[in-house]
Amino acid sequence: MTVRVVAIDGAAGSGKSTLARLLGGSLGLPYVNTGSMYRALTLAALRAEVDVEDGSTLARLMETIEFTLSPGSDGELSIDGAPPSAELETADVEANVSAVAKHPAVRSVMRAAQRALGEGGAVMEGRDIGTVVFREAPLKLFLVAEPGERAGRRVDERGAKGVAGLLHERDRRDASVNPLVPAEDAVVIDTSQLDVSATLRAALTAVAERAPWLLPRGRPDGTPP
Repeated sequence: MTVRVVAIDGAAGSGKSTLARLLGGSLGLPYVNTGSMYRALTLAALRAEVDVEDGSTLARLMETIEFTLSPGSDGELSIDGAPPSAELETADVEANVSAVAKHPAVRSVMRAAQRALGEGGAVMEGRDIGTVVFREAPLKLFLVAEPGERAGRRVDERGAKGVAGLLHERDRRDASVNPLVPAEDAVVIDTSQLDVSATLRAALTAVAERAPWLLPRGRPDGTPP
């Protein structure tokens, strides 16, 4: 059976979270932010005072966190029965999430959890969804954006100062853990000059071309419902 997964990969600030949520709503599929899963484990490790360099203990800690989908065909990720909290975006979590994510043992249990969440269909976003987690996804999107545009979006989202430097450092850490590359069959969308609506239209056009069976009935042209 063909999996009903749209895989969206891209760097921080490329617009993948916004697109994934909107695309999930348009297609009637759950939205899964895999970055929140790594952040949840990081937060749990900080609270439990687990060394972020101890991959085996982190992998065991992962088993204490329940990742589910909220009710409804277009539900979203729930962590221990609740939506992802603002605590996942704190500076401490941001500073340590790359270290947590680098361990093969952690990535293995995360991959299994992500595949379980996507079994019934999902729009799933991250850095390696199309290349590792769901290689068989019928549609893989890879978002790119100019560094200045990505930093500007982070400022709009979080109101933080010095975002450009922080984003560069995050890119460096993430690249050493999990190099960001598009799948060979990915559709690349440069969002630098696109607003949210235009990005969604581009994604729905790709759905219509690559996986039209995912579109709601009556939307064969890929336009938003």
